[in-house]
Amino acid sequence: MHPKPGRPGRVLRPESPREWLARQFFSLLIRLVTPLYFVKLWRRGRAEPLYRQFWAERLALSAAAEPDALGAVWVHAVSLGETRAAEALVRELRRLNPAMRLLLTHSTATGREAGKALLRAGDRQAWLPFDTPGAVRRFLRRHRPAIGVLMETEIWPNLLWAAERAGVPMVLANARLSERSARRGHRLAALLGPAVERIALALAQTRADAERLRDTGLARVEVCGNLKFDLQPAANLLAQGQAWRLRLNRAQGLRSVILAAVTREGEETLLLDAWTALREQFASQNHAPLLVVVPRHPQRFDEVAALVEARGLSLARRSSWKTVEGDAPSQSACAAEVWLGDSMREMPLYYAMADLALLGGSFAPLGGQNLIEAAACACPVLMGPHTFNFAEAARLAEQSGAAQRVADLAEALQRARALLDDPVTLALARQHAEAFAAAHRGAGERMARAIQGVLLARG
Repeated sequence: MHPKPGRPGRVLRPESPREWLARQFFSLLIRLVTPLYFVKLWRRGRAEPLYRQFWAERLALSAAAEPDALGAVWVHAVSLGETRAAEALVRELRRLNPAMRLLLTHSTATGREAGKALLRAGDRQAWLPFDTPGAVRRFLRRHRPAIGVLMETEIWPNLLWAAERAGVPMVLANARLSERSARRGHRLAALLGPAVERIALALAQTRADAERLRDTGLARVEVCGNLKFDLQPAANLLAQGQAWRLRLNRAQGLRSVILAAVTREGEETLLLDAWTALREQFASQNHAPLLVVVPRHPQRFDEVAALVEARGLSLARRSSWKTVEGDAPSQSACAAEVWLGDSMREMPLYYAMADLALLGGSFAPLGGQNLIEAAACACPVLMGPHTFNFAEAARLAEQSGAAQRVADLAEALQRARALLDDPVTLALARQHAEAFAAAHRGAGERMARAIQGVLLARG
């Protein structure tokens, strides 16, 4: 097949019959599952109403383009974690180009809600449309961005194909690719291989990520570091967490706090079983530690509360005092054995009040959650064996003394107890955590300059 002309001066990469067939088959599957996905979104909307809003955007059926919105920098951040990472990148992009307009897209309610804080006058926010040929063409025709930035690992064949034909260069920012994901990608090489070749530039977190990305067919890859190191915990949340800790100590005497941070399904059961088994040992101390559990997904708050109560543990929910006594825990809450962090975008608060954190997602084979935020709040981490989503960060954190690895949650609680009994070692771990976070900052500026270079080359 011969290359097809796109915009003047551009030559589009040809699509072989095999690639075309793979993409058509994928498109057919997406169309078939779209009604089922809408049903899923409607059900999720019971707990998170935002899923039931702006449905037309999922198929890019919204109104025509608005002239003042054209030529924006389009950033796609799937969920909360990617949106928070995008904050550092957007900040640096605006520093380089103060007049920049932002088009911010998401796939989840938590991402979209958090993304509102990144918007300024003239910016736009929308759902990313389903990856059908018609939807992505309509999306690009309506918004006409100058460039597209996909956060972390978002490979959509039809979107990348349509962007190339619309003359929109696509950049993969804060890119990561675990060995596990790379193996899965090889099984879909006929579909994903041509898609990644249409990406103009990948800005990888680590050298290992860069090597795996090049193996997929990406021609241009640069190592820039991890944007999450550039995130600055909100000062008001840090202060609030410290104030809560002071209130807890005044109400209960000196009492330690163990945080189970961003836990995933299945982990809370193991944690609470291990906690119950250690209850007598903790009770022998003058003041048993407070266990704070913050689940990853808000739709699971009630489920986790039920797990705590089923074990006879006294429970206080953060939401119960959110508008009481100046948004501070009550006397009865301070006396509880377990707190449930059933709130959103308040993780720095929980890290600031905790002595140490158990890293959610790492005690089940889920790849682990972001430990960088904990380090930025000077909170040492105990992590399980499963950290493949943040392998390099976990390795560096362990190497620096900001984190320790344990086999399971039972060992994590035993290690936590030992650290709480050794305040000198615990204080040193806090210093290591803060130094680790500070040593790896700067990815936002590097990525922003690379993206600016793609824009300048596009003309």
